[in-house]
Amino acid sequence: MMAPRPAALLVRNPSGLETRIAIQPLPFRLGRAPENQLVLRDNRASRYHAVISIDNGEYSIEDARSRAGVYLNGKRIERAALHHGDRIDFGLTDSYVLTFALEDAEIDRLLGRLQLPATTLPGTPGLARLRALVEVARALQTSLSLEDVLTSVVDAALTVTGAERGFLLMKDPRELTVRIARRRSGAPLAATDLQVPTRLIQHALDHRRELLSMNFDPSGEDGLRPDRSVANLELRSVVSVPLVRVRAGDAGETSVLSAANETVGVLYMDSRAGAADLSHGGRELLQTLALEASTVLENARLLEEEREKQQLEKELALAREIQAGLLPKTLPETGWFRASASNQPSHLVGGDYYDIQITEDGSRVAVVADVSGKGIASALLAALLQGAFLLASENPMPLDQMLSRVNHFLNERAAGEKYATVFYVRVEPGGLLHWVNAGHCPPIVLRRGTLSTLGSTGMPVGLLAGAGYEVRQTQLLPGDKLIIYTDGVTEAQNTAGEFFGLSRLRNVIVEHAAGSSARLHDSIWSAVGAFAGQAVQSDDITLVVIEYNPS
Repeated sequence: MMAPRPAALLVRNPSGLETRIAIQPLPFRLGRAPENQLVLRDNRASRYHAVISIDNGEYSIEDARSRAGVYLNGKRIERAALHHGDRIDFGLTDSYVLTFALEDAEIDRLLGRLQLPATTLPGTPGLARLRALVEVARALQTSLSLEDVLTSVVDAALTVTGAERGFLLMKDPRELTVRIARRRSGAPLAATDLQVPTRLIQHALDHRRELLSMNFDPSGEDGLRPDRSVANLELRSVVSVPLVRVRAGDAGETSVLSAANETVGVLYMDSRAGAADLSHGGRELLQTLALEASTVLENARLLEEEREKQQLEKELALAREIQAGLLPKTLPETGWFRASASNQPSHLVGGDYYDIQITEDGSRVAVVADVSGKGIASALLAALLQGAFLLASENPMPLDQMLSRVNHFLNERAAGEKYATVFYVRVEPGGLLHWVNAGHCPPIVLRRGTLSTLGSTGMPVGLLAGAGYEVRQTQLLPGDKLIIYTDGVTEAQNTAGEFFGLSRLRNVIVEHAAGSSARLHDSIWSAVGAFAGQAVQSDDITLVVIEYNPS
């Protein structure tokens, strides 16, 4: 099988940020789902939108049965070969635009520009040469590694100044360290070849002294007395330009943050044989090149953040799969005890969970919990609680003892910083319902069109050491339903910022009271979804509907 040529996608996201993503591994999948190699953060994109593969060494892209389609150079395609410079989009306005790049083709083109002799460029040779090199640096930024880009910047600076040696130093975190070291001939240098103490360069950066150009008369007749350590190196000239942090604007503009603590490094050059030449506007052009290097570094930082974010999202997606796998695979749909349930986390992982188990005596145990806070910590605690209640169903104990044990466990480990509201219920075959409400939203009992609630009987678990929990009972009648929910249901918001609210929930329950538990669950879930629309929710949503049906 022919080895594929290295290729990449130059990705411009909806906010205008451009990043470079290597096309690996193959097949390379694109879509909204977090397990794709390129995640499209656009709700209009399909979960699995497109796939890039290779056949006999040639790349091609194929529509993965997406809703919006795949467009290559403005034309919708099902499958098509990819060529260097092809433009890919997904038929969506203000969405992702991709450019396919074969890296070796881009390298050849750019190196050709770099190798042009200065005399072939029109106008002032130094100015034209620099313009060409800056253009190359811009293009290299989207095609090669950061080291290659910075190397091209140093080479360009040496070409402009005529200096013999060039060094690009980075602040890491405050001390300057050599990142790139080059001779004018293109040969690499060792970091130790910079014998000028970095403390001198650092001092000039910290105090924003003019360090752009210093030429020394070896006879000393010019009256300049540079630092003795510099003089001992017999340098004729030093050219140095600070690299400052830049910030990309919304419209693609770049702003320079000139505070001393926003300096990210320095471009330093020196010569022993002769003075640096900064004529023909070279001083301003060198500063422009330094700004170019600063932009490259900032974009590299943003790209690294984007990659780290994508990696984190992949890990969270895996955690979400594991968390979803802990929920019951099936719920009883027939018999005297029936149940329907749904869970929707507001983030990739959530702090809500529910479970329904059968005990040794034939009773049914159900639990719904809502852990305080959001994110990974809440998800881990939810999984911990789920494991504790799962073991409890295998080794039954009184409900109040179970809640007290969980409360003690959380207080020992979380020290009151994390807590959870819990509704814990056991239903016997005869309809007797035992329940404990640890600060949870009061579940609603639906009986022949009338509604009642099961209020709190104790504090949330993990909130206060030694808290007590009272067990209460009620008798269910045939056809009675129990609606258990987390506050994400009543606090679901629409795009106008309005809450779904308890009154809407009660109205939906009454309106669909005659239906089965499954139908009532679906009606509530659909009503919440229709109300919320496309609004992003700030809380997890969990709903469990239980029906007692001894007939």
